[in-house]
Amino acid sequence: MYQKELGLMLVAAKEASKNIMKYYKEGFHTEYKDDDSPVTEADKTSDVLIRNILSKEFPGYAFLTEESRDDKSRLNNDFVFIIDPLDGTEDYVHKDDEFTVNIALCYKHEIVASVIAAPAFNEYYFAVLNEGAYKIDANGNKTKLHVSDKTNDLTCFTSVYHLAEKEVETIKKHSDKICYSVKKGSSLKGCYIAEGKGEISYRLTSGTKEWDTAAFDLIVREAGGFVVKLDGTRMIYNREEVRNLEPYIIVNKLENILI
Repeated sequence: MYQKELGLMLVAAKEASKNIMKYYKEGFHTEYKDDDSPVTEADKTSDVLIRNILSKEFPGYAFLTEESRDDKSRLNNDFVFIIDPLDGTEDYVHKDDEFTVNIALCYKHEIVASVIAAPAFNEYYFAVLNEGAYKIDANGNKTKLHVSDKTNDLTCFTSVYHLAEKEVETIKKHSDKICYSVKKGSSLKGCYIAEGKGEISYRLTSGTKEWDTAAFDLIVREAGGFVVKLDGTRMIYNREEVRNLEPYIIVNKLENILI
């Protein structure tokens, strides 16, 4: 199921990646929103590009995107594309290559297909519910993803620009198991855990929104991992409140939920 949607989501992610890299190489203007987060021409034009590609084939599906006005009409639609056209704009502005394009398809509050592109690396991660998670590398090789089996000597991925003191304290508290802390931008934290390159990532503040987590949520779960709130329950999507108000953790195994 959802192979048609997935195929077009990959097309949209690739076209957005080309657009993003054009600005990345040729230059862009940065503005700041009311919450002091940056936004560039690459964010805005990629949003339009992705929505245009998807809406032509799926005109009945709703959209929730970071760069478009949310009129809440999506709440009456079973199918919603949840999109961050440029996740990690801080990384983009600082030219560290660790930014992504996030496209997820939600059906009745559950993510059923997702694509994450890493434009600077020409890599793509994707998943369909109950059909596994995969990566296409820069050479076009496709591999199935599976999380690490480790329960000790863990690697924790932290945000480059939004690392909270609560997270620093939690990592230190579990230093007997968490031996490495690595800064990683955007949704790459979730992708790398799905890929088995690390085991855990905390977000203990309320700074993220649905479009930040929806795409990697399915990829991690289809790779055998977990994206859960601190009580162990999963997040639902296409909510009226788009902010992720509760802390969450990305983890390879349930026994590694270290709080």
